[in-house]
Amino acid sequence: MRVIIPLVAVGALGIIGALGGYLIPGLFGVVVPYAALAVFLVGIIVNVLRWAKSPVPFRIPTTSGQQKSLPWIKQNKFDNPSTMVGLIGRMAAEVLVFRSLFKNTKMELGHDRNVTYGQEIFLWVAALAFHYSFLVIFLRHFRFFMEPVPFFSTMLAQVDGFFEITVPTVYLSGLVLLGALGYLFFRRIYYANLRYISLPADYFPLFLIMAIAVTGLSMRHLPWFKADLFVVKDLAVSIFSLSSPPVDALRNMQPMFFAHLFLVSSLIAYFPFSKLLHMPGIFMSPTRNLVNNSRVKRHINPWNPEVKTHTYEEWEDEFRDLMRDAGLPLEKDE
Repeated sequence: MRVIIPLVAVGALGIIGALGGYLIPGLFGVVVPYAALAVFLVGIIVNVLRWAKSPVPFRIPTTSGQQKSLPWIKQNKFDNPSTMVGLIGRMAAEVLVFRSLFKNTKMELGHDRNVTYGQEIFLWVAALAFHYSFLVIFLRHFRFFMEPVPFFSTMLAQVDGFFEITVPTVYLSGLVLLGALGYLFFRRIYYANLRYISLPADYFPLFLIMAIAVTGLSMRHLPWFKADLFVVKDLAVSIFSLSSPPVDALRNMQPMFFAHLFLVSSLIAYFPFSKLLHMPGIFMSPTRNLVNNSRVKRHINPWNPEVKTHTYEEWEDEFRDLMRDAGLPLEKDE
């Protein structure tokens, strides 16, 4: 049921978008995308402000190397940075190549009851392939959002369709995206330990992005679902420029276009309330964005209440006579 429920939910969203767009194109072609963008922006801002207000008095970075300490102990300046330059390098490696995921290990119990450890290299490759192919597809779609078409969108389209397979050209990013999503899904259902801890919230984004990719590829390569690209561009430009959308032209669009648009809108609106929020969250995480200088600088919790202290010197002054009579050593014998 953890798999079936999100799968049915995504299928229902696609059907609702197709039927709703066919019956009420103005609502599903204009109002729903606007509402999804509003929810996305407000949700992101609220979460980022909430994270920013959270006090972090101590240095709690997750590290895997030697901290800076004594001069004769070699520091791992990349894994355990104590300067801003090292921190920027560590964050760049984390964001651009998922370095901590690359270093992730898996544990398996063999038939002989021996425990073995190994790298999760295929998980790292699939995660990289998914994120970068999704980024390429997103940037390619800027040709619909902007006029004139930005240079990077045209350049990516040329590189992405370099092999010129079929007409229209098959973009490799779409195939890579589906392949990576398929691996991430089957990995969750193949391994018993992952299947046990996986929730519907883990499967729903996978199915939702799969459905977006399938509907998008269908409109591009299947003649029954072709969309009028001129109307699509007019709609996208009008939404992002806050101008009058071509509502009348939407009445002639294929239901597959509305299914695709509604699924994209659902993903955008769902983003601030899901695990996908790790995208901005990694920049706000104190386990990643802090230098580890706790041995160089003392960090004091600012909201600790004032506590009356009783130092050893004060304690010895109070009990000096008793300690002397008992033969206990004194730091100061007066």
